[in-house]
Amino acid sequence: MGLKAIDLLQPSEYEVPRKYGLICSMGYAEGGDIRKGLNRVENHAAIEAGLRKNVPLAAKAGVPNVITFSGNREGMSDDEGAKNTVIGLKRLRSLMEDHGVILCLELLNSKVDHHDYMCDHSAWGVKVMEEVGSNNIKLLYDIYHMQIMEGDLIATIQANSKWMGHFHTGGVPKRHELNNSQEVNWAGVMNGIAATGYQGYVAHEFVPTEDPLTSLRAAVDLCDV
Repeated sequence: MGLKAIDLLQPSEYEVPRKYGLICSMGYAEGGDIRKGLNRVENHAAIEAGLRKNVPLAAKAGVPNVITFSGNREGMSDDEGAKNTVIGLKRLRSLMEDHGVILCLELLNSKVDHHDYMCDHSAWGVKVMEEVGSNNIKLLYDIYHMQIMEGDLIATIQANSKWMGHFHTGGVPKRHELNNSQEVNWAGVMNGIAATGYQGYVAHEFVPTEDPLTSLRAAVDLCDV
């Protein structure tokens, strides 16, 4: 199909794709989870410990990106959460830069799938990135999630491309195949990403309702611009 990599493997799996001429393009690295993330200072030590253990392994295996999360609000204001997230990411800046790995904070929707998740709008994530100011700490822009939360995909990506480290796809609604029953103009979005000069990965993260390999091939063809 022309695919170069596979996303979201655990550290114990980082080396597996090499057997098949691939790499892991985005790894888990004990960088917190969706509900318990960087927006709370009390989580920072555990997240830092996990990343200090696993980022060197990612660098050794040629994994370019690892993932982290904001955590849920649980009554916390977005401003306080942003301040805390910046503090946590600044603790990790030298680790990521020294190993040449990008830590990606994922944007998720809080409307349908991840209720109360804090990093649910591009503006919040970009504000955090600007405060941290590192080329090795960026956003994972999930197109599915951001279409649900705010739309305006191409303009948002192009205005903030400096801070986009990775992309995920998924059909809207219901995160199924990328096809004509979905509301995103995938070729248009991919052309919009390509126009920024982006050199990273776009990973397909959808839940197929038909034969998975057939659906994946169709998504690859649709997004190959």
